Amino acid sequence: MTDAPTLKEFDQRLRDEAAEEPTLEVPQGEPKKKTQVIAIYGKGGIGKSFTLANLSYMMAQLGKRVLLIGCDPKSDTTSLLFGGKACPTIIETSAKKKLAGEEVKIGDVCFKRGGVFAMELGGPEVGRGCGGRGIIHGFELLEKLGFHDWDFDYVLLDFLGDVVCGGFGLPIARDMAQKVILVGSNDLQSLYVTNNVCSAVEYFRKMGGNVGVAGLVINKDDGTGEAQAFAKAVDIPILATIPADEELRRKSANYQIVAIPDTKWGPLFEGLANAVGEALPIRPKPLTQDGLLDLFTPEAVGADFVLDPATDADMRGKNFAPKKSLEVVYDDA
Repeated sequence: MTDAPTLKEFDQRLRDEAAEEPTLEVPQGEPKKKTQVIAIYGKGGIGKSFTLANLSYMMAQLGKRVLLIGCDPKSDTTSLLFGGKACPTIIETSAKKKLAGEEVKIGDVCFKRGGVFAMELGGPEVGRGCGGRGIIHGFELLEKLGFHDWDFDYVLLDFLGDVVCGGFGLPIARDMAQKVILVGSNDLQSLYVTNNVCSAVEYFRKMGGNVGVAGLVINKDDGTGEAQAFAKAVDIPILATIPADEELRRKSANYQIVAIPDTKWGPLFEGLANAVGEALPIRPKPLTQDGLLDLFTPEAVGADFVLDPATDADMRGKNFAPKKSLEVVYDDA
């Protein structure tokens, strides 16, 4: 019987894993037909999953074959599409099947609704691994399941907005997607995330990459205009504006699809679906931190605050005592 690892050994194992740079070497092949692979990024809680569930559903209603892949460890992308039902993740299912000596089949991880095919990559348990590394592992499993032989018009990849980790920046870094769609709102934090994604796109373009930003979807728009100003400043188009509406909030909270043709919200999402399909990937012009703050009034973000440097005396508090000078003073000759 193998002894369980000590806490020290477990801690060292996590440190060793975190210190390794992901290779990002995911097998890639040419799809059988021209498929638009689109990576969607946005700050957590901004309504990205709501937007994507409805976008994918509308695309299917317009006769397109759509695959929606949740690439966020929270695994909440497909919940709205499936009426709140969580589907088994690829990583979790793979681990269980491996223990049982079985292979993962497509029916174990991919499910359908209204013409949309959807699955979740998943991620490691909290505190037990790297989420970005889980994304890489998930795409390796998709390759084994025949990803490049599948026949879809659109593959939508739902990523969380933090692309500091190489795993979450995978589609941008390795040209796995043709274009990026951003979801943001009129608040500093969501635009900070979208600006970060623009910076990542620009970085990899300088490194020889080809992925561009196709545009911004403004969600929960309250009419204050900061997101519109951001889009103009970074030189990307606005694909759709979804209002801050109480009905939409309630339906989203209750896992209800609103992107149904010939209904109140149908035209909005039909317009978004067409815009996403037609938008060309372009090279954004990311803002500096000060440039981002300038989109807001000084009162809203504290942009007029002047930094007051701390001193050694401030830091030491009651322990502060002036140091004796080593300077040698000579009396007048």
